Amino acid sequence: MDCLEIKGGTPLHGEVEISGAKNAVLPIMAATLLTTEPCVIRRAPRLADVHTMAAILRSLGSRVDFKNRTLTIQAARISPHADYDLVRKMRGSICVLGPLLARLGQAKVSVPGGCVIGTRPIDLHLKGMEGLGARMRNTAGYVHASAKRLIGNDVFLGGRAGPTVLGTANVLMAATLAKGITVIESAACEPEVVDLATFLNSMGARISGAGSPTITVQGVRKLHGAEHSIIPDRIEAATYAIAGVATRGKVTLKGARADHLKAVFDKLRAMGVTIEQSRGRITCRHPRKFKPVDVTTQPHPGFPTDVQAQMMALLTLVPDISIITERIFEARWSHAAELARLGANIAIEGPSAIVKGGSPLSGAPLMASDLRASAALVIGGLVAKGTTRINRIYHLDRGYERMDEKLRKLGAKVKRVPQT
Repeated sequence: MDCLEIKGGTPLHGEVEISGAKNAVLPIMAATLLTTEPCVIRRAPRLADVHTMAAILRSLGSRVDFKNRTLTIQAARISPHADYDLVRKMRGSICVLGPLLARLGQAKVSVPGGCVIGTRPIDLHLKGMEGLGARMRNTAGYVHASAKRLIGNDVFLGGRAGPTVLGTANVLMAATLAKGITVIESAACEPEVVDLATFLNSMGARISGAGSPTITVQGVRKLHGAEHSIIPDRIEAATYAIAGVATRGKVTLKGARADHLKAVFDKLRAMGVTIEQSRGRITCRHPRKFKPVDVTTQPHPGFPTDVQAQMMALLTLVPDISIITERIFEARWSHAAELARLGANIAIEGPSAIVKGGSPLSGAPLMASDLRASAALVIGGLVAKGTTRINRIYHLDRGYERMDEKLRKLGAKVKRVPQT
């Protein structure tokens, strides 16, 4: 197992190419289960989670080929049983439930694992399938679902912390083969849901309203193969933008979409960051002096919870008080204690973190606990004086393609070394 060794204090400069979105490619891979015909998915990032989903699809019977960031998947003959040993590795694997149920009339899927960032129940997934007429049981760690044919219906997916992204994806995929019309109310509006709907429509689905709180699906009898290119990863783009300005550098994001980053860019501009767009590139430049801001995570188009940790790392540099309020995942604060080991002054009070910035950071050994917390620790290490070693970076490999290589191209002094 490797760790990441960072010698901090070097400003990042240059251009970084943004990979395809992890949170878009995983449900799109699951959607290939809806047809017997081959599907081609381009701009697929080489991530641990993508390889895990590929292994799950193979275990179900799909043929999966992954070369040069292009996935070719054909689910000609598949099984309805998604095994625990693979599904437990990531939460996104629950997305096979809807396609298996819609196509085969049955599914047995292990309750998934993933990052430990708070309670993330799958009750809305089950509610959505029941709304389409499925019989659902949750026993012995597995979800059992069955239906002769799903029937279109009005499905409400609002939850305690707002809409469910994966739940929306699951119901959306299931509804494509349901009889009649399905209307999903309080649907997630994230760009990844729109990307999934675009792929499904290219397969022959009839979906309208994706990207809004109301999605309408006219069910069809059969879907066919399709080709698709994955949208750029807005969370990766935000991470590199924040890393660049945190190190008092200037980083250009190649291929990122500004319309997917409005809430993040709004806060960065409020802090004094200069952001310029030109010919498919977005350049972020640090200000002379950062200004404090308050941040509240919200469902899209609000500030994404997946950028909360990275923003906290940046706010530790601002010589004033900033408050971050987490409204999506109540326990998403593991990075705060690790940033404190670098010298950050952060107090957690209920759903909020009070960041008293301006204290100098110094390198220390750190322990990553989840994907986005890992990214925050990397940013802290890039800024801190001295050497920082981040253990358990397999979390990073789940969601950031070749992060150490990309950082080195920007001038960072970072390398993988064996964990001791």
